[in-house]
Amino acid sequence: MTTVDPTPASLPAALAEPTVPVRRSWIALIFAANLGVWMAFFTPIQVLLPQQIERIAPGDKEAMFAVVTGLGALAAVLANPLAGALSDRTCLRVGGRELGRRHVWTAGGAVLGALALVLLARQDTIAGVAVGWVAAQVCFNAMLASLTAGIPDRVPVLQRGGVSGWVGIPQSLGLVLGAVLVTAVVTGNAAGYATIALAVLLLSLPFALLTADDPLPRAHRPPLRVGALLASMWISPRRHPDFAWAWLTRFLVQLGNALGTLYLLYFLADGVRYPDPEGGLLVLILLYTLGMILTAVVSGRLSDRSGRRKVFVITSGLVMAVAALLLAVAPVWPMAMVAAVLLGAGYGVYLSVDAALITEVLPAATNRAKDLGVINIANSAPQVLGPALSAPIVVHLGGYPTLYAATAAVTLLGSALVVKIRGVA
Repeated sequence: MTTVDPTPASLPAALAEPTVPVRRSWIALIFAANLGVWMAFFTPIQVLLPQQIERIAPGDKEAMFAVVTGLGALAAVLANPLAGALSDRTCLRVGGRELGRRHVWTAGGAVLGALALVLLARQDTIAGVAVGWVAAQVCFNAMLASLTAGIPDRVPVLQRGGVSGWVGIPQSLGLVLGAVLVTAVVTGNAAGYATIALAVLLLSLPFALLTADDPLPRAHRPPLRVGALLASMWISPRRHPDFAWAWLTRFLVQLGNALGTLYLLYFLADGVRYPDPEGGLLVLILLYTLGMILTAVVSGRLSDRSGRRKVFVITSGLVMAVAALLLAVAPVWPMAMVAAVLLGAGYGVYLSVDAALITEVLPAATNRAKDLGVINIANSAPQVLGPALSAPIVVHLGGYPTLYAATAAVTLLGSALVVKIRGVA
């Protein structure tokens, strides 16, 4: 593991390398905030948007769903690093009191994103759905940028694997809770969107209101010039090779994840021929989450104790690739359940350890949120490419077996490239 240089005493708290372990209450609140934002991301993609689009354009649902999710992901690619860069430069004073540079983005993104979901529920055209989903993606990615920066801002390096494990669990748990809420608790597409909007507010605002957020002194604020801001989005692979390899590995693994999960509801209906695809989707999500919960925190803590990250990332890629191959060669319900557990277990290891690894290759403390926003492009860009690649594979290039074989290959390649990172063990 890389060593961290002592922080000069002159640096303000907002830019200092954290040394005091965070408490369980802080972990619980950021866990809840992430749970809210991931419910808002994944529940529409997996349940609400497919239902809404199928109702509007039943004969062309696959292509229209790809268009809507692709546009939303493109908005995420642009919004996340931009919001992160603005967060790095945020200096606010209210009533003579300096506010921190992160929580205003968390709270603002939650409130505006919830409003976007409510408006999205009222749309009855594909164009309206696309605009509503783009607006929601912009708001929630602004929120995610500030939440992601909370790890390097407040968590010491030797605690980051375990904390990242807790923060990673909401990515699947949010989908489970969201799916239960919109399928078993409330009925109707509009009620589903409204329920998720309320959940975002209830889960996210306590973190912004109740936890510390160090203010950034104006003397340390990077200049806010449009040209310089845009230029800062480019991080030279030559000057920062470890960051570049970390970005590429994240991109490929997330591309594999996008290929494997985007059409899961349609796969159950048209590939497995499961009689209740929506119910089956909920079962698979539950199994996936179980696998993830069993591995995320444990693997993160093991990584912290051993000081090693890369071996865990490689192992996680192997497990996820095996799961995808099972779906490719045996698209039947029992095998789908086994694959869901394996995929969740592998992804749990990956999320916790890779998240900790990435915080150790960030170029500068002054740009943590922006640099993590650039990393988050590797999360969002696959959501743009995923529909563009998945739709022709499913329709013209062999169907779901080919899709899941491609998923395995891309995931395995991404996890293997982590060996190129030299500064982390």
